[in-house]
Amino acid sequence: VTAREIADLIEKMYGSHYSPAQVSNISKQMIPKVEAYHKRKLSDKFFCVYLDAAYVPLRRETFEREAVYIAIGIKPNGRKEV
Repeated sequence: VTAREIADLIEKMYGSHYSPAQVSNISKQMIPKVEAYHKRKLSDKFFCVYLDAAYVPLRRETFEREAVYIAIGIKPNGRKEV
């Protein structure tokens, strides 16, 4: 998806206008945060793990809905980790 397409989607969905350059700058700032999130160390012990999916409606020609999967682990001390 291009920065221009993202800017158009944001404007259609939320009514806020961002230029493609602004979208590109925001994306560049977020990349390190997303990479750090993906590389984080997960706890090696969970009391139980819940798995679920929510179907989100899409405005695409190929799919009407797409699943977003979530896993929540509960540690022995009761803390939750997504």
